[in-house]
Amino acid sequence: MIDSHCHLADKAFAGDLDAVVSRAKDAGLERVLVILEGGNETEAGQAARVETLWPEVRVAVGVHPHMAHEFADDPARAPSVVRDQILGSPAARAVGEIGLDYHYDHSPREVQQEVFRAQVRLARELALPVVIHTREADADTMEILSAEGRGEIRGVLHCFTGTPQLARAALDLGFYISLAGIVTFPKAEQLRDTAKAIPDERLLVETDSPFLAPVPFRGKRNEPVHVQQVVEALGRLYGRPAVAVAEQTTANFHRLFRP
Repeated sequence: MIDSHCHLADKAFAGDLDAVVSRAKDAGLERVLVILEGGNETEAGQAARVETLWPEVRVAVGVHPHMAHEFADDPARAPSVVRDQILGSPAARAVGEIGLDYHYDHSPREVQQEVFRAQVRLARELALPVVIHTREADADTMEILSAEGRGEIRGVLHCFTGTPQLARAALDLGFYISLAGIVTFPKAEQLRDTAKAIPDERLLVETDSPFLAPVPFRGKRNEPVHVQQVVEALGRLYGRPAVAVAEQTTANFHRLFRP
């Protein structure tokens, strides 16, 4: 199994990182993709600890839309910061998470869009996939990926909770779709219906830990070992053994991120 999106460099794991990594490895996780905020030195330092404990881990670096306002005076500075961090990290395999978030609007929308566009161009320049965060911004997200990606960009819509139309648009661009613990929630029937239409070869699984713990761990801190619950839920949904889902999503991860 592979957790394709987690935040092991988050302060939530600072106190027991060794144990969290041990639990994941003992459960059979091959590796995880750790998401890092571009320019965040605290996260970079903890990521170095993760890599020491678990050399197989890989990282993605990007400016999240919530943080785009920090680059409002010079949006071109965002890809510069991300580029430097990626080139300085042998474990880097993607630009992300990047995108648009019109639900919280922690950054002005026009600034989010400029920073997002600049990072998609960077990913194209570096020939790296992108990890996309999109919330209540479907049309603008897909327009930017189409316009700036120019058909050359690969990537994944992470923690997917969108509409069947968004899933279809992403698949048409050649993107992967990643499902997290939300797929285990009792009221997520619409998401499960959408998940049934995702081709096997385009599916990824994740925890987005420390957030969004799956059933039966809701309300607690999430961690990579709980990707097992996502895999098992999808096995039940698809009528296949969980091990088959684990093998397929692992192969998909390798194809996209080339770890």
